[in-house]
Amino acid sequence: MQQKDFIYGRAPIIDHMRGGGSFEQILLQKGIDRETADTVKALAREKRIPVNIAPIHKLNRVTRKNHQGVIGFTSWVEYVDVDAVIQGCFERAKTPLVLILDRITDVRNMGAIARSAEVLGADLIILPTRESAMINADAVKTSAGGIMHIPLSRSANLEGAVRHLQSSGISVYAADHKSEKLVSDLAFEGPCAIIMGSEGEGVEPRLIKAANETFSIPQVGRTESLNVSVASGIVLYEVLRQRKQSS
Repeated sequence: MQQKDFIYGRAPIIDHMRGGGSFEQILLQKGIDRETADTVKALAREKRIPVNIAPIHKLNRVTRKNHQGVIGFTSWVEYVDVDAVIQGCFERAKTPLVLILDRITDVRNMGAIARSAEVLGADLIILPTRESAMINADAVKTSAGGIMHIPLSRSANLEGAVRHLQSSGISVYAADHKSEKLVSDLAFEGPCAIIMGSEGEGVEPRLIKAANETFSIPQVGRTESLNVSVASGIVLYEVLRQRKQSS
């Protein structure tokens, strides 16, 4: 599988977005002219594309060609609307299972999680527009292609996304190593979303507070914590186990 990782130049970037295309991320040179900056930011905002302002030497690390202060990293996936996926599940009499990934920045972890999510029956993965690993060739390879077969959505406000899911009848559960409830103590037979957090900091406190309930994964060894991709696989398997058992 081959795909160009980025395109560069003001006109190609702007034309790509105006033509319906998207990017994983855009690098915008610090101090670029106001007109270009405003146009790129406005188009990116409409498509929920993160824009990072960076000094010219960072853009030059990507390419020494005439990038004109704008580089867009091409997207391997087409991001979808959350409501369309959820509605589709209900129409098919499928109980929705959503995975929310809070600040997973390691691209291989992202790929491994997506692989488990696709295999174990998740219907959607929601990612933040910032502080999230890019879906690039490494992510696709690590996922064994699974990331291409599960819908992905981006949200500029994960807390708002949680509230929206709850208003749609979906219970939201957050992983929290401090929780006294184990993952096996919760009931996942109904529509639900699982929040998994960054390996270093876990799920953000505001998301833990917004969740319906929290859970932890039992551990008996000396290692401080599980890798987030392994933990995600354990939780998703528990959801699948319960649903298979109840049906």
